[in-house]
Amino acid sequence: QVQLVESGGGLVQAGGSLRLSCAASGRTFSSYRMGWFRQAPGKEREFVAAISASDTSTYYADSVKGRFTISRTNAKNTVYLQMNSLKPEDTAVYYCGADETIRAGRVMTSGEYDYWGQGTQVTVSS
Repeated sequence: QVQLVESGGGLVQAGGSLRLSCAASGRTFSSYRMGWFRQAPGKEREFVAAISASDTSTYYADSVKGRFTISRTNAKNTVYLQMNSLKPEDTAVYYCGADETIRAGRVMTSGEYDYWGQGTQVTVSS
């Protein structure tokens, strides 16, 4: 079992930046592929970004490429999401997920992730 706690959300104007953090405890953090997803009101949870367990590969949704950067520090059991050039359409609750099974081709699928945090609200005003 692993516990995930997100932080860093808040209210920001369009064009601004935020850095989300997800702290993990419990099992071996470095063995998990980690992902960020978001869910806006009335919409399904959608993939934002992911990073491999070995920190050698990153994945991004087309909507955030070039604006968001995912990274991890295994020594601190933490994964980050740096969000720049924020847009009102980025407004959502952002969730951190940990993928223990790591099956190929499913990095963008929320059902692939075994553990989730409670989420952190990001609101971008126009």
